Amino acid sequence: MADVAGGGAPQSGIGHRWLLTPWTIVVLAPLLVAAFDPARFGTVTSFAARAFAGTLPYIAFAVVLISALKAAGAERMIADAFKGREVRMIVLAALFGGLAPFCSCEVIPFVAGLLALGAPLSAVMAFWLSSPLIDPPTLLITAAALGWPFAIAKAVSAVALGLFGGFVTRALIGAGMFGDAIRPFSQGGCGCGPSPLSGRPAWRFWTDPARRHVFGREFGHNALFLVKWLALAYVLEALLVTYVPADLIASAVGGEGLGSIAVAALVGMPAYLNSYVAPPLLAGLTEQGMSAGAALAFMVAGAVSSIPAMAAVWSLVHKPVFAAYIGLGLTGAILSGAIFQAII
Repeated sequence: MADVAGGGAPQSGIGHRWLLTPWTIVVLAPLLVAAFDPARFGTVTSFAARAFAGTLPYIAFAVVLISALKAAGAERMIADAFKGREVRMIVLAALFGGLAPFCSCEVIPFVAGLLALGAPLSAVMAFWLSSPLIDPPTLLITAAALGWPFAIAKAVSAVALGLFGGFVTRALIGAGMFGDAIRPFSQGGCGCGPSPLSGRPAWRFWTDPARRHVFGREFGHNALFLVKWLALAYVLEALLVTYVPADLIASAVGGEGLGSIAVAALVGMPAYLNSYVAPPLLAGLTEQGMSAGAALAFMVAGAVSSIPAMAAVWSLVHKPVFAAYIGLGLTGAILSGAIFQAII
């Protein structure tokens, strides 16, 4: 958050923005419980503290991993997925989408550069659909909250959704759709600068002072980011488990039918927070009666329709492609949930 020097109005703006941060809820929610329901204060705080402490090893490993990938320049490998035959590009784009160590805004110049270089829309769609669903830190956080079977199912769903979207887009283009798909794009509007599309990763990044600096900067940034959002997630999960009746959750998204999975996907699209907050909240919902298939559908649909993911797509393509992105994401979420529910 940028510091603003000056008189009363800017300082008020700072205070207003601070009130909208996750830290406000992390601090305020337990205080409100203590004030209005002191008997449950210990239950809420101890639940959140135990859950957060159990996730700390995963947070530490995730932070080191993503910082090392950034310092090494691993983003450069992703560009190789968009070279060669279209079918190969779709497959590799779906696979690499789950490994891309990009922040939400970095996806925009990266994909814009690929489109400018002539990468087919089908491969870009595969990357777009798989990228919001999983990355190394998200995989670890999901495993910590929901277990490795669920985390692996989410990773498989990410790749499968990318493949599904890529090949459907290829078929639609072959049928004459999406003739004018790409919006005009100006590099630099995101603020992250252009993503590197050439060169090789330097895995021994610690030998380069500049890369060591990148590692330290990313370590601090990602540690603060994950701690902030996971603290919020576990406070919300504690409140959910304490105050939301289990039968209410079970009646809406319980059971093993396709209806509950479809409802979870539809609810997940507008209600989803981010890939770090969602797993702990879904852990609470599954304890309250939400089915595993519905939980996966909620997570997949919500990731695809998150504001950063949609903004990346909206900024680069015209409305028909954006609508296809949303439709493919929702359909893939329901299918992923139904298949996961059938095999567990």
